Amino acid sequence: MSKAIRIHATGGPAVMRWEDHDPGDPGSGEVRLHQEAVGLNFIDVYHRTGLYPLPALPAVIGLEGAGVVESVGDGVSEFKPGDRVAYAGIPPGAYAQMRCIPAHRLVRLPDSISTRQAAGMMLRGMTARYLLNGCYPVKAGDRILIHAAAGGVGTIVCQWANHLGAEVIGTVGSAEKAAMAKKNGCHHPILYREADFAERVKEITSGRGVDVVYDSVGKETFMKSLDCLRPMGTMVSFGQASGAIPPMDLGVLAAKGSLFLTRPSLMTYTAQRNDLLAHARDLFTVVEKGAVTISIGQTYSLEDAARAHQDLEGRKTKGSTVLIP
Repeated sequence: MSKAIRIHATGGPAVMRWEDHDPGDPGSGEVRLHQEAVGLNFIDVYHRTGLYPLPALPAVIGLEGAGVVESVGDGVSEFKPGDRVAYAGIPPGAYAQMRCIPAHRLVRLPDSISTRQAAGMMLRGMTARYLLNGCYPVKAGDRILIHAAAGGVGTIVCQWANHLGAEVIGTVGSAEKAAMAKKNGCHHPILYREADFAERVKEITSGRGVDVVYDSVGKETFMKSLDCLRPMGTMVSFGQASGAIPPMDLGVLAAKGSLFLTRPSLMTYTAQRNDLLAHARDLFTVVEKGAVTISIGQTYSLEDAARAHQDLEGRKTKGSTVLIP
């Protein structure tokens, strides 16, 4: 019998239980996948706590993984047993040794990318792709601010934006993470515990502000992030690690320079299969050419997912985190 992490109620890390799990045979349009690696993401925490409600409980959480196709259901022609594949996004169910998943949510892995590497890059890497291409099309000469620059998404955004020719400013929590961010293409790391990041951004940009802010922190940084933007700049709020952003008067956007604000999700940007494949293709391209290196900062046994969640919430992780079933 295979195993999975299942939650029967929302709450802290302790609600995650390591239990027997039989995914059954793949249904029509589905693939049964033997998972070799699972990605850890902050949205997993949101599902575990109930901030983002799951369709039903009990449930297996997790939105990212990679492995080998074991069997396919009726109507599946794009994949066959033995294919190496990866995925990121709905439906949940990644925290398992075996799972069934709709075939249209899978992408085939190039030979050059391992399943462990894929589990550390699919959700974060495709997020970086829609941030840099969809929410605001970053080009050479643009100035960007990325919060949590040494985190899973931040590490990829710094490299990819640098590859595009942008000037990258990033916030980090320690000197060690500042060094890591700089190594990954962040030209101006800011230690947010030691300096006012909005003031530092103004200094770095000679008072102009940045073209776009990418903010996954949320409550603690949102309003100051607006102060970092140039007139008609773009605020991209794509997470809330510090808590939900309180309701705001949209007139603030006009007062601060006719700003643009978006709250995107990977699920929307990759809802159509052609968009999913385009995101994956662009990600694989920058990784294969060496423009983006995927940093697996730490690995845990899937059975130890509760400890991994504690470390993620305590901001003790660096780069991507992979759970090994």
